[in-house]
Amino acid sequence: MRVTFVSDIHGNVEALARVAAQAELLVVLGDLLDYVDYHEPGNGILGQVFGADRVLEFTALRSAHDFVALRRLNETLWAGVADPLGTLTDVVSQRYRQIADALTGPTLLTLGNVDVLEIWQEVAGDDLQCLDGQVVERGGYRFGFVGGGSARPGYVVRRTEHVWQPFVRSADDFAGRLDALGPVDVLCTHIPPDIDVLRYDTVPARLEMYGPGILEYIDARRPPYALFGHVHQPLAARTRRGRTECINVGHFQRTGRPYVLELAGR
Repeated sequence: MRVTFVSDIHGNVEALARVAAQAELLVVLGDLLDYVDYHEPGNGILGQVFGADRVLEFTALRSAHDFVALRRLNETLWAGVADPLGTLTDVVSQRYRQIADALTGPTLLTLGNVDVLEIWQEVAGDDLQCLDGQVVERGGYRFGFVGGGSARPGYVVRRTEHVWQPFVRSADDFAGRLDALGPVDVLCTHIPPDIDVLRYDTVPARLEMYGPGILEYIDARRPPYALFGHVHQPLAARTRRGRTECINVGHFQRTGRPYVLELAGR
């Protein structure tokens, strides 16, 4: 069985449609949306609503790691919109419809930390549900999914009044969903295990978010494969942990290339 993986689509619908049309089985590992396009400032959701010049301010603050000013700018931008929630919902829904229309073949999908779970559920319905804490069998192989991002252990996730509500859960919730999967052959998450070479992004030069419990799950359950995305320019795209191949499937937005896994027939 030939399984095609993509992650971090971030709005690259044209390439996604091409890959989906050719895949025997497509597995999507999240981050369908692009809130901010750091390469093409006019393309992301902020660029569409506010224009490229305001996005350039946003990216400059992020590059400077001035996250207090970044949050303040984000709040100021949306405060100038008459109906921020309605505007954002309309833009996200339109983009999700384009993505759903592109997924024409057999597809298993979970969402990433920049996705909006509630809107995806409304747009995609049962046909392309977000697999989260679920196991799906294909070709005799068990694929286990845990979606979204995770806060740091000990940090309480609170819903805020901010317009943008990313799909980020508590560390306990993330680890609990992993543990409930039971044994699988292919572990599918958006975020990586807590292994430095897989978490370190060479462009911003920092360790990115990881999935609490993934490393412990790998050590205890020993799945043959653990696949993920999230880190766009990792120090290492893959490494082995015991018998488990840990693989970053790539930054699909920029490359347009999937990761293909050949699984022997069972």
